[in-house]
Amino acid sequence: MDCCICSPMVSVYRPPRNTICASCYQGARSMIAFLNELDGDGNGDGVVICSSADAYHGSKPMATKGILHAFKRMKEMEEKEKEMKEKMSFLDGLAALREGIHTDILVKPGSGPPIPAHRALLAAKSEIFKTMLLSDDCKAAPTEDTISLVELSHDELKYLLEFLYSGSLPAAAAEKQACAYSLLIASDKYDIPFLRKQCEKRILAALQPSNALDVLEVSEVCSNAQLKEEAMDVIVKHAEDVVFSARYEEFARKNSHLCVEITRAFLSKMTAEKAERRAMSPCETS
Repeated sequence: MDCCICSPMVSVYRPPRNTICASCYQGARSMIAFLNELDGDGNGDGVVICSSADAYHGSKPMATKGILHAFKRMKEMEEKEKEMKEKMSFLDGLAALREGIHTDILVKPGSGPPIPAHRALLAAKSEIFKTMLLSDDCKAAPTEDTISLVELSHDELKYLLEFLYSGSLPAAAAEKQACAYSLLIASDKYDIPFLRKQCEKRILAALQPSNALDVLEVSEVCSNAQLKEEAMDVIVKHAEDVVFSARYEEFARKNSHLCVEITRAFLSKMTAEKAERRAMSPCETS
């Protein structure tokens, strides 16, 4: 039978022109039943009333049940996501940080005024902070209820604390590449794996030839193998642009060992490409 829906020869199929095949008919029934189910058009006994054809057959098509099951799963996932967002909002401690509610320690940056914080939260988020804040037989607790993170500026310290309290990087920190580098180094120094992961993600997303040397330098400080590999690949692929830039001269004076690695990686790439061309040339000749 020529189907007016799925036939590949629509322009030449024979009358009657309103005939459809069994597959299209079943699909139409399934869609109607599904839409009626979404609209709540049931008879109270769990039977969907969608057409006289369904009344005649007296049961839901199997395809409809599958679609409805998928839709219910989507609704469940949506509800779980909403609940998770509400939970994260409930657990967000930024208000306590920003308003200074019951703070019991000051955190001093390398420059700028100190920021009040909470000992318990700092100790819970970082084993290094926990060790710094606790006293034992070998050391005393911080005097004057103050600790110093001299490697961070005031803004960088603020972003670090906001991340510890909320679990997310502020938008302002995400827009500043240099800030992401500083926070990555801090996450490595103070053993904050989740912050390290977030910084890595943002740095890799913004990686390009113009900042590849900076990323390589930071990866060396943090001993981050993934960042180092990705940055090295970008540098080798765009060697001419990178090596002849003004930034490379400054980079070379501070990181001669990394320049050696760049040279070796570039030569390895050239050797591999040359070997590949030699391997392809006999095939082309034949």
